[in-house]
Amino acid sequence: MVSRNQHSDGIKRNWKCALICVGMAFAMAQYGVDVTAVGAFQSMPGFLMTFGYPDPQLKGGWGISTTDQQLITSFLNLGTIIGVLFIVPFSRYFGRRHGIWMGSILSFASCVTQIVSTSIPGLCVGRALMGASNAFFITFCNTYIVECAPPNLRAICSAMFAITMNVGTIIGATVDENTSHMMNKLSYQIPLACLFIFPVFLGVFMFFIPESPRWLMLHDRREEAIRSLAFLRDDSLESDLVHEEIVEIVRGVEEEKLNASSSSITDIFKGSNLRRTLICLSVVVSRTSSGTWVLLSYGTYFFQQAGVDDVFRIGIYMMLLAFASVGAGIFFAYKVFGRRTMLLIGTGGAVISMLGSALGATIAPETAASAKTFLAFNFFYVVLYGGFAGSMTWPISAEVVNSRLRVVTLSFATGVDYIFAWLTSFCSPYFINPTALNWGAKYCWIWAASNALTFAVFWFFLPDMKGRSLEEIDELFEKRVPARNFQTFECQSSSQAHDIVLHKMEEAKVAVQHIEKGD
Repeated sequence: MVSRNQHSDGIKRNWKCALICVGMAFAMAQYGVDVTAVGAFQSMPGFLMTFGYPDPQLKGGWGISTTDQQLITSFLNLGTIIGVLFIVPFSRYFGRRHGIWMGSILSFASCVTQIVSTSIPGLCVGRALMGASNAFFITFCNTYIVECAPPNLRAICSAMFAITMNVGTIIGATVDENTSHMMNKLSYQIPLACLFIFPVFLGVFMFFIPESPRWLMLHDRREEAIRSLAFLRDDSLESDLVHEEIVEIVRGVEEEKLNASSSSITDIFKGSNLRRTLICLSVVVSRTSSGTWVLLSYGTYFFQQAGVDDVFRIGIYMMLLAFASVGAGIFFAYKVFGRRTMLLIGTGGAVISMLGSALGATIAPETAASAKTFLAFNFFYVVLYGGFAGSMTWPISAEVVNSRLRVVTLSFATGVDYIFAWLTSFCSPYFINPTALNWGAKYCWIWAASNALTFAVFWFFLPDMKGRSLEEIDELFEKRVPARNFQTFECQSSSQAHDIVLHKMEEAKVAVQHIEKGD
């Protein structure tokens, strides 16, 4: 019998599962392209000629009203919130792959609507549809990856969301750089047309991968679950270890069903699930509290108002740095640090970055020195927050909740996060627009405080789940193990599954011996 420590040797032997997870993670590339492209539209003359107004006193000669800024950015978040409301009833009857197909349909409708629109209301409808698409993509892709990846590769596979989102932001920034000088509608229609790539890819990709084995087991489709897991693990596990993992999944599912009540929605607030929901919520909402959505939605505009020259090119450099930082962060998560340490380093870096930017703008407002300070600390933010904390929010948020409630809890947390993201996008123009408060980089004072609060929450309440199977994580929470003891606690679920399979193998050997003696 092979020991459990040999369950998943690494990426090389798990190449098939890793490749599938990377493909699923490309759902976030759409978000990266979309947010970066539309955020930059607000500095494009071609876009502003259709949706803005001429103003010789403003940089670029064109402006956009605060209200329209709010509507364009906030309707994306509003659409995500609406999409979340449909995810829970959808997930009761359909699997993870069907959720991706629904996201692809919504994405198609969004792209068409935005390209043909010539008014703010029409554009907002397209933004809302894109938000709903993102809700389905984020929830079902992250759930699939966490449920299918081997325990020791779960962080790497799920952190691919951060990699692909950065790929998307690089594509969006590059396309914008090349179309920003066009003085017609093509300047923004071409970047929007690039969004068709991702729903086409994901829609076709779903035909070639199996359904999540845990979802199949939850719906009493055991034979399909076994085939799905065997396909995902391929040659990385011997047949007895695949059977052992199935036994562990079966035991976990049976215990979840035994503890289930009549309403899965209310279950996320009951018993040990309340703690898990609060941790998931804090991790997911940390994406907004970090201030990253402000930089994504208003980055180009923000740099322009802060006095940074060549904002489109600077945006590309920043996206390339973010891509490299996330890659380095994934290496550290795999080889060096646990999830908790990664989040603490990244969030602490975000505090310093926002504090430095705010101090520079307060001490020397509207000067070249403050613009350089703002730019330098934003690069620092990209390296530490993006590389360490941002990449780890994806695996932690999905692995911390149990399989039966994973979609429900993730959709709830995503909805709450996008409520705050909507508030951020709605209120940010008042702080940064020259026609309103005109705070500029002093707006970062708010985000320095929110990051400090997030750091405190992680320090006291976040456990480290590195290397644990999903069933072991279930056991740790059911037994109410303190966060500081997660890494040292001896779990019984894995050893029991191992013993069950070993016992069956011994019975099979005895039966074979009897047959041979009879012959």
